[in-house]
Amino acid sequence: MQQIWKLIVGLAVLGLVVALCPPTTSLYDLTGEEEWPGQLLGVGHWLNTAVRPQPLLAPDKVTKGAGLFGVNTFLQQEAEPAKRELSMQLISAAGFQFIRQEFPWEDIEIHGKGDFVDRRNDLDGDGVADEVDAWAKYDQIVDLAEQYDVQILARLDNPPAWTRVLTDTIGTYAPPDDYADFGDFVTAVAQRYQHRITYYQIWNEPNGNLEWGNPDLSPVNPEAYTELLCLAYQRIKAVDPQAVVLAGALTPTIEVSGRNLNDLIFLQRMYAAGAGDCFDIMSAQGYGLFSGPTDQRLRPTVINYPHHLLIRDVMVRNGDAAKPIWVSEMAWNAAPEPLPASYGRVTETQQAAYAVEAYQRAAADWPWIGVVNYWFFKRAADWEKDQSWYYFRLMEPDFTPLPAWDALAAYASANPVVMAMPRWVGVWMRVRPFLFLPSLAILFYALLRRLAPREIGD
Repeated sequence: MQQIWKLIVGLAVLGLVVALCPPTTSLYDLTGEEEWPGQLLGVGHWLNTAVRPQPLLAPDKVTKGAGLFGVNTFLQQEAEPAKRELSMQLISAAGFQFIRQEFPWEDIEIHGKGDFVDRRNDLDGDGVADEVDAWAKYDQIVDLAEQYDVQILARLDNPPAWTRVLTDTIGTYAPPDDYADFGDFVTAVAQRYQHRITYYQIWNEPNGNLEWGNPDLSPVNPEAYTELLCLAYQRIKAVDPQAVVLAGALTPTIEVSGRNLNDLIFLQRMYAAGAGDCFDIMSAQGYGLFSGPTDQRLRPTVINYPHHLLIRDVMVRNGDAAKPIWVSEMAWNAAPEPLPASYGRVTETQQAAYAVEAYQRAAADWPWIGVVNYWFFKRAADWEKDQSWYYFRLMEPDFTPLPAWDALAAYASANPVVMAMPRWVGVWMRVRPFLFLPSLAILFYALLRRLAPREIGD
């Protein structure tokens, strides 16, 4: 009996070691932290999360589609057509296969329903606003994408003021009073670019960051967003059944309020409202914030690069395991002092290294991830250089490349081959908590037996 008990204790020790064995020999690869104090703290965080039930990921249920390399662009803000073309030329040459490009409703159907003429500017200086085809610059963007073999992920949002009785006082991103107006706009875009644009994303961050309007007048609402998403999905598919519709990327947040609603709660309520039938691809954000792309820690209350695994878990539990996730925005912020570290803070050298490592990890570890879109290529001017978010850019407005651009261009254009994570690692991650708990219980019992007072004569 004593020998059997020793064997049980030995197996418990082995089970505990296996359960707590990190998936890497590098503290940086485990925690995404480069300094030892952060690494030591990160190990504690990892141990706390590694022994909890892990998310359902169903990696074999989905295959990657399209390409991996994308970048966010603001080409509509470039006043000169030549700069739009130079942008597309550089993006294509660097190896990016996708651009995530805004098609802002407020910039196309500007003055009223069915009115696609831009009369906002006096171009010739005669004191009278000139008429310009509001579609013209978007037509050029689509032409350039075809010319340089780059696909467009068209982001559709930003209603014009005329769509709301409260105009922009409710917030410039608030949804229209009549969702059918948005449906008509979506139809107009899909008809104009039928068979030329395949991918459409409906809204951005509807669960927060004021992208659903003033929270006092238009609090975030997953059911209302689902209604809007389903309408857009139906309108696009009616025009082009082969088009691919992406749900809006959800901002990672732990807040639960009318201003910001936790993305996991928001997504679950979307599914309860019927959203599963209204998108082909899910979207997520991929900001690293305060740790690097190798960070293995995973908790709903921690916002880091692998946070989308929890989005994937919600999808799998709702029967959507066959759908991929595309990362709408991925980057680390290199804001200089004394600007606030609102999005974390890294050096430009770290920003470059992290960007490449982020693509490498997505390709190696996450088969449900399709396109990862870097945030962002450049702005047309530097009017926002006093704001921290400006320092996500890859290039300056004058096309001066930053280290992150050089690193990504070298990596993407090299057609990198990344070794996929072995299947057993995923299985081990799922099994690990079930090794930890019984092993710990057995060892705790063994300790109590060891410490228990012996009766006289034993």
